[in-house]
Formats: sequence, structure tokens, C-alpha cells
Amino acid sequence: MKLHKREVSFGADKDQRSAKGSLTVYAVGITYMISLIIRIPLSRMIGDAGIGLFAPAFEIFSLITLFFSYGISRTMTGLIRYRMKRGQYKSARKVFHEAFKISLLLGAFFSLIIVFAAGPLSEILVLEAMSRKAVFVCAPAVLLTALVNVFRGYFNGNGFGVLVAHSHFIEKVTMLIAVLSGGRFVYEGYGIKAAALYQNDAVAYAYGAMGAVFGLVIAELITLIYLLFVFALYSGAWKRQLMQDNGRRLESGGEIAGMLIGSSIPVALIAVFSNVFMLIDQRFFNYCMNRTLQADRTALWGSYYGKYAALTGIGAALVCLTVQGSIGKTAAAYEREEYRIMRDRIGSAVKKVCITAFPTAIILAVLAEPFVKGLYRGESELAVSMLRQGTVIIFFYGIAFLFGQLMIKMRMMIELLISVGISLALHIFAVFLFVKKGLLGADGVVYSVMVFMIILAVVCFAFVSRKVQYRQEWLYSFAFPAVAACLCGLLVMLFNKLLPDIVGNVPTILISCLVNAVLYILLLIVLRVIHESEASELPFGVIWVTFGRMIGAY
Repeated sequence: MKLHKREVSFGADKDQRSAKGSLTVYAVGITYMISLIIRIPLSRMIGDAGIGLFAPAFEIFSLITLFFSYGISRTMTGLIRYRMKRGQYKSARKVFHEAFKISLLLGAFFSLIIVFAAGPLSEILVLEAMSRKAVFVCAPAVLLTALVNVFRGYFNGNGFGVLVAHSHFIEKVTMLIAVLSGGRFVYEGYGIKAAALYQNDAVAYAYGAMGAVFGLVIAELITLIYLLFVFALYSGAWKRQLMQDNGRRLESGGEIAGMLIGSSIPVALIAVFSNVFMLIDQRFFNYCMNRTLQADRTALWGSYYGKYAALTGIGAALVCLTVQGSIGKTAAAYEREEYRIMRDRIGSAVKKVCITAFPTAIILAVLAEPFVKGLYRGESELAVSMLRQGTVIIFFYGIAFLFGQLMIKMRMMIELLISVGISLALHIFAVFLFVKKGLLGADGVVYSVMVFMIILAVVCFAFVSRKVQYRQEWLYSFAFPAVAACLCGLLVMLFNKLLPDIVGNVPTILISCLVNAVLYILLLIVLRVIHESEASELPFGVIWVTFGRMIGAY
């Protein structure tokens, strides 16, 4: 009887550890999706034009956040973890102190630039003078996010990944509430009155965007308070740990600062180069709109940023979540030099990307009109057109994410920097041709982003494949999932013709997605794309396995 209790306890502990591990692995992806979802209700509150003015400030904030999170925070995590394993607790604490100083100085520097150059940044960087208020308000958020990421790096290095995951959820849930509340309150409380006074509707949208950005400040402040509370809670244990230091010598601040800066630069550049295209695209887009005398250019960019970019971004985030757990296992096989196992896991991960990305992209394209009209207000024609043309980005984003993350784990930083640099250069050339010269507007931006994602996915795939001699299996991983997704897409297309006028846009989306998911899984089983073990891991796995056995697939 006692043995039985011990077994139950062990199983519960194992499940608890697994749940904590999953929370840590998927936290960033889930919270990133929340940051995209925010744009949907926000656009209903402050309009497409408000989103267009919110975009520059949010992108500047995001770029600086990536600089600290992927640069300094990730680097200090590795340096601290290395020293903690060897009992060098004082040197590990020294890494934290030096990282804190660097982040505080850089955060203050970036904040001051934004404070004193908010006008030029808005007018020159994106050709959107009315976004000055929103850009100005994001200055304190930049300083706060620098400090937030220092504490996250320290906690990760000490093995407190779950606490870091909690901080991500606190940040994004608070951001969801604060951004929406701030945007609505300032837009309705001050913006509309100011617009009436100046007889200019753009003033209201500028205030709405400013209020939304103020929500970012609130979210970062609350997250920092949480991390400071946790730091104070564990400070006694960490002080006692310092007394057990086994290090032969204490590293100097200059040595550690040199390691932090030297190791952070490549990762920070990769993160910034991978995401700076949105600011570049807005500038080219506004130039194009000025040339073609489009008075509603801000609202059109808001439609692109809040509708097309948000929906395709959510779809891409879903794809990334399906392979997030596979990346660590694949990299672990590489560390053990188990290359055959690694190649098998890469093939399995690529198949997961295809299985998820193809139906997601097709559903978004086919149901573009119900998605836009059911979830948003305002302009819909442009957003529907962009979705129908550009959802292929979801697949290439998934491939680029998978192989890019593998390159980071495999320490192929130079190759990844080359991949991102080539992709960004070709993207700039494409947007120059399509938007500035061709005057294609938002469609040109969509085509240019396609160029960026396709090039990045192909080059990253080529580097990793060459490194580990990986050969892609195309029939079951690529062709069959594509065929199954297209067949299901035809059924969804029929639903899109019949259901919206009968039940409305949102019910059409729900019914179509449910029927599509069931039919798609059945087709994958019939085509032998997913094995019995994979089918059993799906929701209602017993049903899929039973069906597979009935038709002789398993």
C-alpha cells in the first residue's frame, strides 16, 4: 500500500515538473500572441488611424525590448548559469551587477533619445508626425523594459525559469488591460474633445495612440515590481549562497562587462535586424501614399498593421508553438553528437510546421472577409485583399523560426547573422522597388515581407541542413499535408459562400474551423501523414486512433 502511494506521488511530481517545463517553454510564444491579439480590440476603440499612430511607438518599444531580452538578458543567463554550476556564486552575482549597470545606462540613453527626439523620430523615421505623442510616451517603458530583462536574465541563470514565465504572463495580461483601458480612456476623455477644438479628427487618434502606449508603461512597471518582489524574497537565500563560494578568484567588472557586451552584440543585432522591417515598411508606405496623394494613409497603415499583420502574426505564432518544444530536444541531440536522432527530430519538426501552417494559412485566406468584418470595424477591403494574397508568410515564418532557433542553440551565430542580413537587404530592395518605385502601397509591403520571410527560411534551412547533412522528405511532410489542406479549403470556401448571410461572420469562422480541423485530421490519417503515436497525442486521440485502425492506417 505504501509503495502504491509512493508511485502515485512520483507520478504527480513528474506531471508537475512536466507542466512547469511546458509553461517555461511556451510562455514567450503565448505572450507574444497576446501582444498581437491586443491590436484587435484596440483597433475597434481608437480606429485604424489610431493603430497607424500607435504602430511606430510600439515597434520602437519592441525593438529595444528585443535588444535587451535577446542580447544582454540571454547572454547574462548563460554567463550566470555557467558560474552557478561551478559554485562561483560571487562571480555570478558580479555578472548581474555589471548587466544591471549596462542595462540601466543603455535604457536611460535610449529613453533620453526618445524624449528629446520624439518629433524627428516620428517625422523622419516613419514620416508620421502625428505619432510624436505616442513615441514620446514610450520613453519610460524603454527604461523599464531594460530593467525587467536584467532580472529575467538573472532568474533564468539561477534556474527560476518558471518565475520568468510568470513575469511574461503578468506583463502581457497587464498590457492587455492597460493598453485597452488607456487607449479608450484618453481617446474618449481627451482626444475627441481636442479634435473638436482643433477641428481635426487626427488629433483624437493621436491621443488614443498615446493612451495605449501609456498602457505599455503601466505593464512594464507592474512587471518590474513583481520581479523586485521576487528578488527581495530570495535575497536571503542568495546571500547565504555567496558564503559557500568555491571560486578561486573574483572576476573583475571589466572582464565581465567585456564578455557581456561582446557576446550580446551578435544576438542583439540578429533580433533587431529580424524585426526592424516594420518601421522601414511604414516609412516607404507613407512615402508612397504621399506620392499618390492618399489622405487616409494613416488609417490604411493601421489596417495593414492591426488587421493583416496581427492575424497573420497570430497564425504564425500558433505554428511556432507547435514546434517550440521540439527545438530544445533537437538541440540536445546535437550536443550529444547524436546526428541521426537530430535529423529525425528536424524532419518531425518540419512536418509539424507544414501540418499546422498549411490549414492555418488557407483558412485565413479563404475566410478573410468573415475574419475582418467579424473581428474589426472600419476599412475592410484592403485588409481582405492583403490576407488573400499574403498568408503564405505563415509557413515561411514557421520554417525560419524553427531553423533560426536551431542555429542559436547550435551556436551558429555568424551564419544566422548572415542569413538575417541577406534577408533584410533583399527586403529593403524589394520594398524600394514595389512601394517607392512601383507605388503598390500596402500590396507592395506584403510582397516585400514575403521576400524577407522566404529568403530567411531558405537560407537558414540551407545552413542547418549542410551542417548536419539533413535531407528533407517532401512527400509525407510537405506534399500530402498541402493536398489535405487544399481539399479542406474547398469545403471552407463553400461554407464562406453560404453561412455568413445566414449565421453571421463569427459563427461562420467557428463552424468552418471546427469542420476543417476534423476533416483535415481524418485526411492526414488516411494519407498516413501522422502515425498512431502522433494521433494519440491530439485532442480526442482515442477517436483518431480508432478511426486509423478501422481503415487499416495503423
